Amino acid sequence: MAQYSAELDGVFIALADPTRRDVIRRLGRGPTSVGDLAREFPMTLPSFMKHVRTLEANDLIRTDKVGRVRTCVLNRERLALVDGWLDEQRRVWEERTDRLERLVTEENE
Repeated sequence: MAQYSAELDGVFIALADPTRRDVIRRLGRGPTSVGDLAREFPMTLPSFMKHVRTLEANDLIRTDKVGRVRTCVLNRERLALVDGWLDEQRRVWEERTDRLERLVTEENE
């Protein structure tokens, strides 16, 4: 459970930044080069590379270098970790609201 939590924490920290979320959103349309990605953001390439490294360190993206071109690819499977956590939270809150509804309904009868 601790490993799952540490991995999930890293993913959420990586996704906490709007630039990194925009990179994930863009890569959802398909792989692209770092240079093309960087042009979409108002920052220097070294600053942008910090975002790429954070996403890569948390296994949200993979980069492959061929010649002088580094291409970024989204790791969709890693996003399933967030999906699983959200499903758990949704289930917990649905159970709570169902209990609350039963409580309110029983008191009114």
